Order: sequence, then C-alpha cells, then structure tokens
Amino acid sequence: MSYSVGQVADLAGVTIRTLHHYGQIGLLEPQDRSPTGYRQYSDADLNRLQHILFYRELGFPLTEIAAILSKPGATARAHLRRQHELLTQRIARLTDMVAAVEKELEAHSMGIALTPQEKFEIFGPNYSENYEMEAEERWGDTPAWQQSQTRTQAFTKQDWVKVKQDEDDLNRRLVAAMTAGAAPNSDEALDLAEAHHRSIEVFYDCPYPMHRGLGDMYLADERFTRTYEELAPGLAQWLRDAVHANADRQER
Repeated sequence: MSYSVGQVADLAGVTIRTLHHYGQIGLLEPQDRSPTGYRQYSDADLNRLQHILFYRELGFPLTEIAAILSKPGATARAHLRRQHELLTQRIARLTDMVAAVEKELEAHSMGIALTPQEKFEIFGPNYSENYEMEAEERWGDTPAWQQSQTRTQAFTKQDWVKVKQDEDDLNRRLVAAMTAGAAPNSDEALDLAEAHHRSIEVFYDCPYPMHRGLGDMYLADERFTRTYEELAPGLAQWLRDAVHANADRQER
C-alpha cells in the first residue's frame, strides 16, 4: 500500500511540515511518487517513521536518530529490543521521580521543613503519601491520629533520622531472632514486641489491646504483610504472635 503525505500525517499525529522536514534532511524520504509527482509513503516508510517518532519522544536529536537507523544490521527486531531497553530505563526513571514527589508531599503533609536532599536521606523508597491519606481517612477522627499529628509536627530532621534508624535496627533484631529460631512467646521475642510497642508510642499512646489490633493488621492487610515478608518470610506471622504474647504478659 502507499499513503499520501496527508494520510501519513493523520496516522502518525504529526504535521505535514514535519514530514517535509524529515524528507529534506534525508531522515525519511519516500522513493515512490504519484503520477502527479507527489510523495507516496510505503509500509516500510511508515515503519521507519514509527522508529523516528519513538526515538524523538525519548529526546534523541534527529542527527543521532539518523545514525541509529542507518547502522548495519539495524533490523526491526533490533530496534524493538533497543526500544524495550530504553522504555524500561525510562519507566525506572519515572518510578524514581514519582517516589521523589511522594516523599516531598509526605514531608509537606507532616509540616517538616527539610531540603530535598534531607528528604531523600530520611524517607525510604517504599513510602507513599497514599498511606498517609488512607490512614487519615480511616483514623482521622480518632484521638491517636490527632495525637500523632501533634507530635510529628514538632519533629526535627534529627528526630526523623532517629525514628528511621530505630525502625531499621528493630527490624534487624526481629529478623535475627526469628531466623535464629526464637519462639514468638520466648523472652527475646517478648522483649522485641515490647520494643515495637514503644516505637509506636513515639507517635501516639498505644494501649496493649490496640497493639494487638496492629499485630492482626500485619496479617490482614497485604501491604503490611508484604513489608515484613520482604524482610524475612514468615516474619509478619511471627511478629503478630509475639505482639499478642507480649500483650498477654503485660496485662497479667
């Protein structure tokens, strides 16, 4: 099949002027002509245009695109592999950018006056502002939520750094105890569950029945489960059982 310049412009979503420019610089010059002398684009020309527009979308200059397309062995399959690689890289970059924006939104929602560099230093890669928004929707009218907001608004950068360091240290100790074979009702596990309880009370008062409920949520909500399972398989269940055992001990 053959296509006029107007048809190609409509199909590709570009202007006729753009197609003429590509022809003038030798990037896309159809060889066929209509009886009246107008350019006629073939299916091969459309395939080449598709590659041009793809690389252009990724920010490649036209001179570099011409060099890429003129390389020996530059088959359609080779271009598809290259484009897949470039898209994967762009997705990774965009994912990082989304995470960066979410971190900054989270910092603003907490009222933390930090520089962008400080925000990257403190907030982990898996934190999402969506968690904060969901938490407010679920518990925004509770005293615990209000207490948490009041306390965290006064946090400095050093306070958040310590919170993150303490969390990481506790997680390491939890993993070490479980993988070493400590039972959830062992003294070591109970002490760790109590340390976990204290880490919650940095933000709000957490009676032991509430702590039990948090332990249950680590299994009921797959996102919490995944957080602990990524640290060590079985940790979510182990921590839940240790939290319950510790609450039983404290309430005797």
